[in-house]
Amino acid sequence: MNEPLVLGIETSCDETAVGIVRGRTLLANVISSSVEEHARFGGVVPEIASRAHLEAMQPTIQKAIKDAGVKLTDLDAIAVTAGPGLVGALLVGVGSAAGLAIGLDKPIYAVNHLAAHISVDYLTHTEPIDPTIALLVSGGHSSLLQIDDITSSITKLGQTIDDAAGEAFDKIARIMKLGFPGGPAIDASARLGNVDAINFPRGLTTSNDWNTRPFDFSFSGLKTAVARYLESVPDYVQADVAASFQEAIVDVLLLKSLVACKESGIDSLVIAGGVAANSRLRALAELRCAKANVRLRIPTPGLCTDNGAMVASLGALLVAAGRSPSPVAFDADSSMPVATISLA
Repeated sequence: MNEPLVLGIETSCDETAVGIVRGRTLLANVISSSVEEHARFGGVVPEIASRAHLEAMQPTIQKAIKDAGVKLTDLDAIAVTAGPGLVGALLVGVGSAAGLAIGLDKPIYAVNHLAAHISVDYLTHTEPIDPTIALLVSGGHSSLLQIDDITSSITKLGQTIDDAAGEAFDKIARIMKLGFPGGPAIDASARLGNVDAINFPRGLTTSNDWNTRPFDFSFSGLKTAVARYLESVPDYVQADVAASFQEAIVDVLLLKSLVACKESGIDSLVIAGGVAANSRLRALAELRCAKANVRLRIPTPGLCTDNGAMVASLGALLVAAGRSPSPVAFDADSSMPVATISLA
């Protein structure tokens, strides 16, 4: 089945998202976000997210079907994020997908949220990406991966040992009173600032770090350094702090990604996840990858944040590759390892 019609459901955090693809063609991508309900708390509240998913699930599915111009009975398979993520939120999506699969008598694919972020690139580029190095950066994850086959072989090279990049953005934005989510707010402010104004630390980049954990990330020290700077310099220039802080994160992400490309002999880099929408990361990645002769691929900004299209895309790739579907009864796994691409 080369062009399977797949509906994907994503509920790992605060977006209730449903996407529909036919092979590598995107037909619908509907997102109902509860971010405004979390904003006053400065972060995602799991119980609020779960309740919002319950309320939004049915109308989101209905709109996706309408936008795609198909019927539920036309579908070849259902795909759903089984993990990682907030377990209560995941269960809403898993239960909804299982109900659809049983009611429609269609196979179900319980897929990995992280692998789905990478697979969405197939909807915007025609040439194959495997093998590739993948930098996955979001509010909950910062990982370097080697993708030999997006449907069967993902190797984790490194990950954050504390805060994820997106989490660091949120925390510093909160201290600077820029609002939630912090990533877009920091990005907007940084465009008016000087990236060289303040020399913030680059975590895990000493010679010893390169010898012991070359592809791991750490942003907690950077977060502390920025917080102390803000406390000690009450008349700080907001745009300069934002730009310098953002530059420290982007610099390390790209430095380690390109070293991974060089050491693996793989001349391809995919950057995915919510932080991949960051304008400075995208611009600097283009410059550095061109200089290093590394082919760069980044999904369009709208497909970087959590969405149903990425889940449907991975589901369609699994179907086309002949991978076994998941059992109808499976558990959501809030800490699903990235090497587990789907539950078969």
